Amino acid sequence: MIDPYDDAYFMKRALQEAEAAYEKGEIPIGAVIVINNQIIARSHNLTETLNDVTAHAEMQAITAAANFLGGKYLINCTLYVTIEPCQMCAGALFWSQISKIVYGARDELRGCISLNTKLHPKTNLIGGIMAAEASQLLKRFFIEKRNLN
Repeated sequence: MIDPYDDAYFMKRALQEAEAAYEKGEIPIGAVIVINNQIIARSHNLTETLNDVTAHAEMQAITAAANFLGGKYLINCTLYVTIEPCQMCAGALFWSQISKIVYGARDELRGCISLNTKLHPKTNLIGGIMAAEASQLLKRFFIEKRNLN
């Protein structure tokens, strides 16, 4: 039997969030947090809207998930995010003790892997899920941004 709630299913939901960010003129990164195949938090970048450098999709999702669960730890939860988390977000995810992080495209310059950021020892990291779609959305955003300036 095919599980309809696989990593691609939830990454598509994160990509929908990234599209919402794109429509607002935000860097198009989206995230959802899932527990038991249920989305408990969805978010996208809001750094421009909120004038807040910490308003990354992951940070917004962590806060929403913690509020939903009524506690600060995200044990048994999975974060789906369209781009590999940055050092700041990876640090927050460390403290949340999230069980799994699934990302789309790598961020070779600012991502947690290239910067050797430590994740919680119990956190499983999986990458490359719908990477082409996530990467293409970012490229389109920055090409359009350059052409407007």
